[in-house]
Amino acid sequence: MQITINDLMAQSQVGFGTSGARGLVKDMTERVCYAYTLGFIQYLKQTQQLTENTPIALAGDLRDSTPAILNACARAIKNSGIKIINTGFIPTPAVALYGLQYQCPVIMVTGSHIPNDRNGIKFYKLDGEILKEDERLIKEQLIDLPDAMFNEQGQFAELLDALGEVDNTAQDEYIERYRQLFSVNAVSGEKALSGLKVGGYQHSGVARDILPDLLEQLGAEVVKLGYSQQFIPVDTEAVREEDVRLARQWVQEFQLDAIVSTDGDADRPLIADETGRWLRGDIAGLLCARYLHIEHLVTPVSSNTCAEKSGAFTEIKRTRIGSPYVIEAMNHYVKKHCAAVAGYEANGGFLLATPVRRNNYLLSPLPTRDAVVVLLSLLHAAVESQCSLSELSTQLPQRFTYSARIKNFATESSQKLLEKYTRGSYEQNKAAIETDFPVLIEKLGHISAIDTTDGLRINFENEDIIHFRPSGNAPEFRCYSESDTEANAAEINRIALQRVQKLG
Repeated sequence: MQITINDLMAQSQVGFGTSGARGLVKDMTERVCYAYTLGFIQYLKQTQQLTENTPIALAGDLRDSTPAILNACARAIKNSGIKIINTGFIPTPAVALYGLQYQCPVIMVTGSHIPNDRNGIKFYKLDGEILKEDERLIKEQLIDLPDAMFNEQGQFAELLDALGEVDNTAQDEYIERYRQLFSVNAVSGEKALSGLKVGGYQHSGVARDILPDLLEQLGAEVVKLGYSQQFIPVDTEAVREEDVRLARQWVQEFQLDAIVSTDGDADRPLIADETGRWLRGDIAGLLCARYLHIEHLVTPVSSNTCAEKSGAFTEIKRTRIGSPYVIEAMNHYVKKHCAAVAGYEANGGFLLATPVRRNNYLLSPLPTRDAVVVLLSLLHAAVESQCSLSELSTQLPQRFTYSARIKNFATESSQKLLEKYTRGSYEQNKAAIETDFPVLIEKLGHISAIDTTDGLRINFENEDIIHFRPSGNAPEFRCYSESDTEANAAEINRIALQRVQKLG
């Protein structure tokens, strides 16, 4: 039968979010994943980015559902007459780098940080991940879906393994990228991370073996921690209380200088200092940008405003939340021939748009979220500065962000609530917010500015910030807050979400 991807999305409830197609595993049947892949391939052919001689690279994370989805994607590629390069279970930035280097499209099966009952597919063109215009055109694709290939449950009627043997080139070259960048300490002549004792929180992340091995190659003593056979949805923007407790326990038990980890597909970093305190992603991203001597910086509106207050960058551009928007803004700088262009998100994922030279090594562009570059940059910055990670972060203006979420908050309810505060004039919107959130007004003063770039971002007279936004990937309502102390940021976040629950 013939069907558009738009219609398939409506039927399956598997749609495009901020980072590719995502949905519940029960909805991401082999038929749906096969169809999405056909739509992507057809779009690539229409835009002359794919010929019979161009392969497609595949990779995946460690979720239970990933192998079946990978195989569905592979069968669609194979049946389209395209060669498959199976790069195995490796980080998203590793396979994305491979695609850039060898000029081939990439498909990464991952749900990133979201729970195990969900999964997703990320698509990469020859020049990197698909953007919003690409999504629109993929949705319009009319594909021929061979219904005889599938049973009533949407699974393959005949079991076939289309993936083939694993090619380790992508993983090896990704490791070599950072081994070269951080090979020797420019001051001491020793290995870059000599003298550091680092905990590697492995859990179920796809970089759980790569990262400890790389740290050891760079001279660090590594203690492997928290390996899990079951998938753990580590969210670097909403760290679990269990992980907060574990970090404090581990640094004391093993006398660690730091703990490093990532989310499920290793495009978002998680790093704790020597006290066991997890650094916020936007602080980690900012420190990484400063270490790499970035000049033109792009970051979403939700990131900490100490980026501007630091005075470390020639220019800063704020965008909507999501890597496609960060990439579009970075591309604007690249077209203007700006040097040292990069971006990061509030989750810490770092995107490099132009080559940068550091440690006598030219680091090639990788304009998709990456965790490893952040983790290694912060550790090396601490070694170079001869200070602890906690001291490194105090070199920045002291502004603190906090984020939390209400789970199982329907997207429709989120949109209806925010519409109440964005549909009128500025004065009307301001009055509506101040009426519904009297405790915040009493505590923080009147509203000084409202930003609707993405969601609802509210500035108060005392310079505190509250930012409401529905999640783009799940039925959740997120709240970001910023204040002059960590305790204040957490407290005003709690007050705001408590009020949202009553209003919603």
